[in-house]
Amino acid sequence: MRKREMLGLVAGTTASAVLPGIAFAAAPTEVTIGAPISMTGLLAADGLEQKWAYEQAVADVNAKGGVFNKAAGKKLPVKLVVADDQSDPAKVTDAMERLIKIDKIDLLLSTHGGDLNMAGALAAEKYKKFYMITTLWPHMWTPKKFKWSALFFYDAGGGAEVPFLIWEKLPAAERPKKTAIVMEDSPDGQGFGGAFAAMAKKHKAEVVMNEPLAMGAKDYSAYILKMKARGADAILLFCNPTDAITLVRQMKEQNFSVPYFHGWKGTWTGEFHEALQAASDYILADGFWSMDYPYPGAKELGERYEKQYKKQSVTAGMFYANAQVLLQAIDKTGSLDPKTVRDAVAGHEFKDTVQGDVKFAPDGLALISSSANQWFQGRLHLVYPAVPGGWQLKMAPPWNQRK
Repeated sequence: MRKREMLGLVAGTTASAVLPGIAFAAAPTEVTIGAPISMTGLLAADGLEQKWAYEQAVADVNAKGGVFNKAAGKKLPVKLVVADDQSDPAKVTDAMERLIKIDKIDLLLSTHGGDLNMAGALAAEKYKKFYMITTLWPHMWTPKKFKWSALFFYDAGGGAEVPFLIWEKLPAAERPKKTAIVMEDSPDGQGFGGAFAAMAKKHKAEVVMNEPLAMGAKDYSAYILKMKARGADAILLFCNPTDAITLVRQMKEQNFSVPYFHGWKGTWTGEFHEALQAASDYILADGFWSMDYPYPGAKELGERYEKQYKKQSVTAGMFYANAQVLLQAIDKTGSLDPKTVRDAVAGHEFKDTVQGDVKFAPDGLALISSSANQWFQGRLHLVYPAVPGGWQLKMAPPWNQRK
């Protein structure tokens, strides 16, 4: 009897000594997604829209019960944690480190913009956390052969070809004959300008001017006089909203207009229309998405945004789709392991996002189409890609012939 008691005591003592030292992984109770976002700084307007889109995607998946997790054996709610990157590439790393080390996030959604997202991708490589990216030029990301991120966006060449594809659908008499390429004097502007020149050559379009635009200038008279003297009938512009507003205002003051004016970066924002009002009519804007896309949930998301902010968005759907891809990959694998989720994205297709079907190559890259939208009477109308029964492009009359 005493021997059995002693053995029991030893066994109990051993168990109590060993068990506390054993690390049992508790099943997760929620899925935590981190995102460095530009809440302050020059890109704050874009960042706030991106944050809204991510929040909507998370809220929508949570309304359906969350995402499946194998360890928990059920669906779990998703929590979004945001860190301000202050629109500064140097601060993106700080934001990522806070999310990973302090907030203990499971996986990451991206910030907005090439330089910022390159910093985010590098941080993801360092900490081996999966980073789901959009708004980063593929030619910047692809050569790095990153293992801990995936990207979906359009390439510069694809974006630059859009106006020429639009022109080819126009009656011959309406097609622009003399194009002015005006790109802001920045790395993005230089890269895009080169892509426009290459696409003009491919489509046999005459370029009568190709000059960098001085950023933040108060007077663009020299550019306007040069375009006028060279008979430009189309302008392809890449610059920020403030400079785009200044250029259009001075074009009107100098009574110079072109039938086709297409802007990138600076002409799609609400502030562009608010500042110019009717003068923004006929001007085209790039976009990453449109609520007019014939994809599940696109119209509803656009209406939700417009109801809340009293304006349209041509970007919110792409940010929403970025989150859709990540959340679907988590749900499909039932895992929070960064490599497992990344492998579920690379080389796979995601159906029925608000951006359409998104297909990723084995390296993790998925290319989407840039959209083109035309301002008219205070609204942006989808021109490209064309949808059946959609908006028909209106060429701009001279200023004195506009109502």
